[in-house]
Amino acid sequence: MVTPTRSLYVIQHTDSEFLGLMEDHLEGRGIRFAYMRPHTAKGHLPATVQFTDGMILLGGGLWGSAGAQDLPTLAEEIDLTRRCLTRGVPVIGIGLGTQILALAAGGGSEPAEPAFIVGEARRTRADALNGFLPERYPLVVFMRDWPLPPKDAPVLAVDAAGRPALFQVGANAFGFTGHPGAKVAMIEDLAMEFGFWPENLAQNLDTIRNRQPALEDALVGIMTGLIQITGLMQSKPLKPR
Repeated sequence: MVTPTRSLYVIQHTDSEFLGLMEDHLEGRGIRFAYMRPHTAKGHLPATVQFTDGMILLGGGLWGSAGAQDLPTLAEEIDLTRRCLTRGVPVIGIGLGTQILALAAGGGSEPAEPAFIVGEARRTRADALNGFLPERYPLVVFMRDWPLPPKDAPVLAVDAAGRPALFQVGANAFGFTGHPGAKVAMIEDLAMEFGFWPENLAQNLDTIRNRQPALEDALVGIMTGLIQITGLMQSKPLKPR
């Protein structure tokens, strides 16, 4: 006997950042997910997180990983991610989560000032995400520091500066520097939560509003490819009683 339901743990690092537009794609496919909030649990991850079918590591606002303002649970999350990679559990990193993925996989991160970037990512190979990654897609980055993927990690997309915007670790782990499901309200809340008011804030927020249809269209292909590769819609055996 099998059950078609799989579930994801989503590690949330701030009150403001969540899955955004990605939620509808998971719910529409019957993939359950639960938010884990170590920043509200005295800095600890629930012990049950190690038994997940997959994990998404969200961004962290102005928390980073390269020494200036490190995430309080950084070491714990690197260890958890490394164990997921060892077990073949799918991992998707976004923003700060991408830095955690890179560190867990043997890469690193480099110091960078907090930045709010709204631009475009360019695909580097036609077969990226089983061919579903758009050739170009909107890139929304709200992040401190920058990931350095392992040398053997294929870079699937780059930003305007030529830095990795999407890379793959192993068979089923992916790191997105930008949030593919970003919403304007999410960025506004992040700016207020961290008191970060870059000069380009209003202009970039307007750009996101204008490009919301393009974000939504790109996410269709991104989520289709991710779910195919990670196998999150595949049935799994029932545990014996």
